[in-house]
Amino acid sequence: MDLSGLSDDWRAVLEPLLSDAAGQSLRRFVAEERERHQVFPAEASVFRALAEVPLSQVCCVILGQDPYHDVGQAQGLAFSVPDRTATPPSLRNILRERQDDLGAAASSRSNDLGDWARQGVLLLNTVLTVRAHEPLSHRRQGWERITDALIDAVAARSEPTAFVLWGKPAQAKGPRIPRPPHFVLESAHPSPLSARRGFFGSRPFSTVNRFLEEHGRPPIAW
Repeated sequence: MDLSGLSDDWRAVLEPLLSDAAGQSLRRFVAEERERHQVFPAEASVFRALAEVPLSQVCCVILGQDPYHDVGQAQGLAFSVPDRTATPPSLRNILRERQDDLGAAASSRSNDLGDWARQGVLLLNTVLTVRAHEPLSHRRQGWERITDALIDAVAARSEPTAFVLWGKPAQAKGPRIPRPPHFVLESAHPSPLSARRGFFGSRPFSTVNRFLEEHGRPPIAW
């Protein structure tokens, strides 16, 4: 797994975890999966969420479940797909909630959420790879330990940070986050299977911006 594009602070978190026995087991598992099956995202994009925003610059974490499992979708940023790609149902619901929450203040309807990442939003899943067409096929193989450590690294900083936890796997990491100094917003996952059970109407975008502004940090142009 290539860490060359990551900032030194992220590398300091990941390198020990990927080189110990559990980390080597995870790396072997993913490598064997790629030999036998189609796996998303591409190997170069597995840590794209970290490459887009150094640990020191994270102001918000949006935590989901695992990558999209259809061809041409997963790109290493949770919930994001390339532009000119059909909008997945979860992302469609996210964009709908953004419009309902922010109205005219909402930015473009781009399917690529890279602009959020470049503003300091860590778009992370609890599991970072998946076998094609088999959701959650890579859970309990070691990724949860890695993403626990990533959440811990963000939460260990003194800078007030917003954590948005969508769905039960994400919410399971909530107890790792000290409040204060941080803020945690939990809701149902934006999947059509659960969005009406608490995702719609949760107003995450305005809520995060209000928290950031209250703590002297610039709001995100969602």
